[in-house]
Amino acid sequence: MRNLKFLAIAICGIVLFSTAEVHAQKMNKEKSIMVGGAEMYPSKNIIENAVNSKDHTTLVAAVKAAELVEVLQGDGPFTVFAPTNAAFEKLPEGTVASLLKPENKEKLQAVLTYHVLAGDFKAKDVVNAIKMGNGKATFKTVNGAELTAMMDGKNVKIKDAAGNVATVTIANVNQSNGVIHVIDTVLLPSK
Repeated sequence: MRNLKFLAIAICGIVLFSTAEVHAQKMNKEKSIMVGGAEMYPSKNIIENAVNSKDHTTLVAAVKAAELVEVLQGDGPFTVFAPTNAAFEKLPEGTVASLLKPENKEKLQAVLTYHVLAGDFKAKDVVNAIKMGNGKATFKTVNGAELTAMMDGKNVKIKDAAGNVATVTIANVNQSNGVIHVIDTVLLPSK
């Protein structure tokens, strides 16, 4: 009886180790991109990847406060223009703290959904739309307002309704439910 228990435990250990090893090998074969000191895996969804980026802790906290985690874990596809912590720090003092208050949840949701497009728009799709639009392309965000994309040399720039312009600093961070483009400025729906 003891030998059977030992054998069962050994088999379970081997199965668990093998499963973990297969998962690790799969992750190693994926074409991941480093963002905020962490690998972003295409087999993970937007939230599963974003929580690992040390450059996006403010964004993740905001998504949680706005109760948008489940949405961004959904099937999508979504295109997210993801502002870094440094982008949030450019906002006037107290803005982030104010937005994170429960009474400002709707305003926070409006700001965050302004960074999201329904659909999977890779950098080449955005650039092609800019070329087709003779230097500018507008995209309707999930919150209903529009963003304008343009080129500045080889850089893609995104202009918001308030006149702020963000630069895409890391493009095509593929996710299981869309794509993330890292940006250096928070986009605002209006002044």
